[in-house]
Amino acid sequence: MNHIYLVTGAAGHLGRTITKQLMQANHEVRALVLPNEKHIPESTRLFFGDVTKIETMQACFEDLKGKSLIVIHCAGIVSIASKINPKLYEVNVKGTQNVIELCQLNQVKKLVYVSSVHAIAEGARGEIIKETTQFNPDKIVGAYAKTKTIATAHALAAAAAGLDVTVVHPSGIVGPYDYGYGHLTALIMDYYNQKLLVSVKGGYDFVDVRDVAHGVIAACHAGEKGECYILSNQYYTIKTILDMLHQITKKRRVKVSLPYWLVKPVAPLAERYYKFLNQPPLFSAYSLYTLNTNVHFSHQKATQALGYTTRTMETTLKDTITWLQAAGRI
Repeated sequence: MNHIYLVTGAAGHLGRTITKQLMQANHEVRALVLPNEKHIPESTRLFFGDVTKIETMQACFEDLKGKSLIVIHCAGIVSIASKINPKLYEVNVKGTQNVIELCQLNQVKKLVYVSSVHAIAEGARGEIIKETTQFNPDKIVGAYAKTKTIATAHALAAAAAGLDVTVVHPSGIVGPYDYGYGHLTALIMDYYNQKLLVSVKGGYDFVDVRDVAHGVIAACHAGEKGECYILSNQYYTIKTILDMLHQITKKRRVKVSLPYWLVKPVAPLAERYYKFLNQPPLFSAYSLYTLNTNVHFSHQKATQALGYTTRTMETTLKDTITWLQAAGRI
């Protein structure tokens, strides 16, 4: 093959899954991971660097032996925390700017930037949310969402300046291969280990990480310059997810769902508790807000242009539990 793929954030949930799928298709892959990363992708060429330090990434763009380079920028921090963390901006915005700069300097063939549906302004309740070209952080709620909005605007500006950039917007990612504490992974683990006694009302659009990875890879070749594609699935309530987990595992059913108004006052305490455990919070004031807003996204554009498809949530949850068991996580 006449091209090489570079995946940033290749040790993360999505980055690992993309790398896995590319390797299974016999593509040549370069994986950028942080120094001292514990769970690194196997059977690929590793590069150790930090997107916030542009000089540590230059080697990824060199020694191509006449092949073109396709860059998939997954590296980022996902956060539902209410307080602004300077590191969040440094990684999600400055890191993306650094990747864009290196792509421009090294004349890469393609850059696919992994944004988020959080970067898209919320529509009126009941409205189906579709792709947009307008990204204004002043119209977005939440520190994480604002950083993804700003970074997406930078990516589209680079496309307007001549770089072949495509943007994808995944919704809430769930599925196997997560060695961290993704929010749905943490929910599944807590449920399976019988630590979850109550849930909260509300829901979100949850999508299998493998389907998102397939969509990202498709965007490398079928995604048009300067275009955005939503990689979503469908809306599920938290209660529906927990009922599915009950059917799959036969563990105790979570019967109580607390309303937003009741849980909101204790959200700051929960954030401090999880910070003490050195884990991402299972819920926060921001996540509770998100679970009770309009999160109905359309992936029609990605389906038509990229051949994007999704699997059932029952399949996703079964496969996630099987993987967590095999990995010794539950």
